[in-house]
Amino acid sequence: MRKWPDRNRAASDFKLSVSGRTAETGNGENYAAIDLGTNSCRLVIATPTPSSFRIVETFSKITRLGEGIINNNELSHTAIRRTINALRVCAGVLEEYAPIIKARYVATAACRRAKNCRYFLELVKKETGLTIETISSQEEARLAVVGCIPLLNRHIKRALVFDIGGGSTEVSLARMTNSGKTVIEGYVSLPYGVVTVAEAFPNHDMTDLAYATIIERTHKILAGFEDKYHISEAVAAQEIQVLGTSGTVTVLGAVHLNLPRYNRSAVDGLALSVHDVKKTIVKIRRMGDEGRRKHACIGMQKADLTIAGCAIIEGLLSFWPISEITIADRGIREGILLDMMHAEKQKKKARKKFRPRYPFIKKNRRRFNDNQKIQEAVNDK
Repeated sequence: MRKWPDRNRAASDFKLSVSGRTAETGNGENYAAIDLGTNSCRLVIATPTPSSFRIVETFSKITRLGEGIINNNELSHTAIRRTINALRVCAGVLEEYAPIIKARYVATAACRRAKNCRYFLELVKKETGLTIETISSQEEARLAVVGCIPLLNRHIKRALVFDIGGGSTEVSLARMTNSGKTVIEGYVSLPYGVVTVAEAFPNHDMTDLAYATIIERTHKILAGFEDKYHISEAVAAQEIQVLGTSGTVTVLGAVHLNLPRYNRSAVDGLALSVHDVKKTIVKIRRMGDEGRRKHACIGMQKADLTIAGCAIIEGLLSFWPISEITIADRGIREGILLDMMHAEKQKKKARKKFRPRYPFIKKNRRRFNDNQKIQEAVNDK
């Protein structure tokens, strides 16, 4: 168990608000992102810093928007109402921190799958004033990688990032260029996440057969990805850093550390050996449903989802010869913020490059006018 060298720097840039506003609010340029997933609704407001950004305010609520979607591919009325109530809170927080310089609000797997998604998003706009876009699984994977960039080890040129959502699981292979840019080499989307798996196998303790079924299915889907990108050999040679981002992954970190309550700064950036990960999974499974409900870092709302997530993680870790994973308590929201801030920074640079031309032009105009006056004086003589 260890932390990556740049972990402490990342912690100072990602300062969380515990209750209300933080003492420091950066330069006052507020950016906002909402990640509306199958299981939860998450908002973050942040201001840019020279190296990354500082979080001003966050809001997170488990809404289970995708509850029951596996039955008829529709968002239920109850799930819609729960989610709109959470988004109404988000709208209130955004109004409090206005003006927001730039914002992006996205929905993922549940909205991609739902036949009544358009109706839902129109209702959200009508009742909260928020415009939410449904993004593709490819864009979701890209944003998850961008969000994890501060945790990437600069000495390892490639990274495998997995993001276990409520309705899908994105696995991305990324590469860092010599110029420092991060490029997505490829990605694969598993068509299930913690909510859909938990609902497909409703036994709270999840039978061994169900657990093994998820692992087997994960292996089958990853086989094509492996054939295309030949990841196993690079992972075995430790040429690829493996990062995991999701509620399940962060729960694993918290349970491993025996935290009395969840602590983001202790978990984000934590590197765990696969041996420790598997030991922690065994510990969580042995708690039973009642034990997980009572655990401070799991609780009632995550008790069944954590087991489903553990099955997906075991499927990933047993497919490749992975020796260590880095836990990331960040993802799509942070990716959105970094995207927007980078774009704004590029615009400012472009404007600065353009400004010096004006004095040069004026100087030349003056010189031209002076030459013209001299010529006119000569002609008069």
